[in-house]
Amino acid sequence: MLVRDWMTADPQTVTAATPVMEAMQQLRDGGYRRLPVVRDGKLVGIVTDRDLKEATPSKATSLSVYELNYLLSKLTIKEVMTAPVMTIGPEDAIEEAALLMETHRVSGLPVVDHGKLVGILTITDLLRAFVRFLGLREGGTRVTVDLPDEPGVLARAAEAAPPSNVVAVVTAGVSEGHRRRLVLRVAGEDAEGFPERLKAKGIEVRDVR
Repeated sequence: MLVRDWMTADPQTVTAATPVMEAMQQLRDGGYRRLPVVRDGKLVGIVTDRDLKEATPSKATSLSVYELNYLLSKLTIKEVMTAPVMTIGPEDAIEEAALLMETHRVSGLPVVDHGKLVGILTITDLLRAFVRFLGLREGGTRVTVDLPDEPGVLARAAEAAPPSNVVAVVTAGVSEGHRRRLVLRVAGEDAEGFPERLKAKGIEVRDVR
């Protein structure tokens, strides 16, 4: 699956000249956590709700309400945004985006195509993809197995599926002892019998849900 399948297209944006107070209101009204900063449709930065909160004076300030409002009215996005910005392309794989987010500890990536902002991908979008990948809404039986890390291991497990249908397969990597852990979900006829069919083929079943 690709980023374009999960991103929010044409996201709300601000410009570098947008007042901070206006951007804060935009975040509140839309329930967003970040806003790409654009100039002529091209991404030049990003600002998050945290950036905006940190830019406003704390409640402990000795400034008057008038002084606060005056200062905030002069503060623009250009002064608080992050630039340059880490991005992802619409044709990149969704797992590449997840790796970028995990590696750099960010919860959202602007999606850029030939220099133009076309969408935004957030951690919420990744969670939706995760639910789809694991077939959680399709019911059935979820089974975790350990197999030797060698060619053909998936075929061995799949042979035990009929008369059920495999709706999701995920590998959890290789553990000590060169065993590959797989999580399979089957649905349909006799899905509950899948674990026993795996055992009959000599496959180690670790967990059944």
